[in-house]
Amino acid sequence: MKRRTFLAGVGGTVGAIAGAADIVATGKTVFERRPLGKTGRSLPIVGFPCLALKNGDQNAATEQLRKALDAGIDYFDVAPAYGKDGECEIKTGEGLKGVPREKYFLACKTQKDDAKEGRIELERSLKRLNTDHFDLYQLHCLQREDEVKQALGPGGVLEMILKAREEGKVRHIGFSAHTTEAALAAMEGFDFDSCMFPINFVEWFKTGFGREVADRALAKGVSLISIKPVSRGLWPKGVKKTYDWWYRPLEEKNEYQLAMDWVLALPGMVSTLPTSYFDVFDKTVAAARQYRPIQPAGLDSLKALAQTCTPIFKPGPLDEKRAAAFIDLPEDQRYPARLS
Repeated sequence: MKRRTFLAGVGGTVGAIAGAADIVATGKTVFERRPLGKTGRSLPIVGFPCLALKNGDQNAATEQLRKALDAGIDYFDVAPAYGKDGECEIKTGEGLKGVPREKYFLACKTQKDDAKEGRIELERSLKRLNTDHFDLYQLHCLQREDEVKQALGPGGVLEMILKAREEGKVRHIGFSAHTTEAALAAMEGFDFDSCMFPINFVEWFKTGFGREVADRALAKGVSLISIKPVSRGLWPKGVKKTYDWWYRPLEEKNEYQLAMDWVLALPGMVSTLPTSYFDVFDKTVAAARQYRPIQPAGLDSLKALAQTCTPIFKPGPLDEKRAAAFIDLPEDQRYPARLS
């Protein structure tokens, strides 16, 4: 079956994350890296969203992939669902030909729930991407608890992934989710290495969306990867779309800096995947390269910006319960899991 198409204290908790970061040379420049949980691997604080490769031909794709490597970004995220008929997997595989496999971290995904269908998809992805293994293989776009139960249960796709790990075709296992309920259910059902979730300042400050997931991931030692970190929410009525996309990316340089200074300071945050356009990626990289944990004045500015935006996601019951619980509390009492 296919699935559908903070800062409480900027002091100690943020310092722990920043202290764990590893600044290493990759390609021609340096870029901050952070450990991916207990895997022994590290990721740059911005990954390359291979969905962006749908926006150009193979020559453009190859150029962008090599440009990312030269910038110190060796984390590539792709999925069979990206582009028409797997075009982003195909372009990624072709674009990385000749690059030694140990020089990059390749993450892929599956939207299958069934082990047999999942195996077919895994093998096809390996072939398209010209590789014999994935560094990270993830359940893709979890949204409902029943989906999680099926994927993690008998005959579910997780059985196949675990077998593939034994075979050396998968090194580490993660998931992406777009609802609080699904993300929490996944973390309760299996000891995943990573959680991809929309951790974004608009959702966080307007509705509390993402807080519960971030808390649970931190408590369980699951590495966070933020998707949509530079989203400005839904397009306002009357505003001309500058991108043919369902939500609006940030536009101003200072906005990018504030958003990245905030999200990268969240405890447990390992990396980010920006909106899938080459120029948005470049702006995100520029902000990440100048990253410093957000300060009170910057946090106030970011909160004010959030109030002018419309969230993408409708909060579920857990988000609403969480929001009701923290809204009237003093700032230093709102995030006990991060203050411990």
